[in-house]
Amino acid sequence: MNSFYNFLGLAVRAGKFISGTELTINGIRDGKVKLVIMANDCSPRTMKDLHNKATYYKVPVIDTVDSASLKTAIGKDRKVVGITDFGFAKRLKDIMDN
Repeated sequence: MNSFYNFLGLAVRAGKFISGTELTINGIRDGKVKLVIMANDCSPRTMKDLHNKATYYKVPVIDTVDSASLKTAIGKDRKVVGITDFGFAKRLKDIMDN
């Protein structure tokens, strides 16, 4: 799990992310977001909205991270992050799947 957060921090430092629910939803709609990462303690409505939008636009979602670790990794108090680079998105998903 540490390698996931370290790599997420690298994506953030590279500027290949957007954070916040609205920005992420807009990014999914515009085709900019390649992977959605959301904290497992988001509100049920936020989870439902993001899952529905991501499913419709075929964007993978990781929703098993906790908000404290996410906050530490990205340096902001956010519960939703959208990764905008395909390479970072693929690698983060691979790390999470293994």
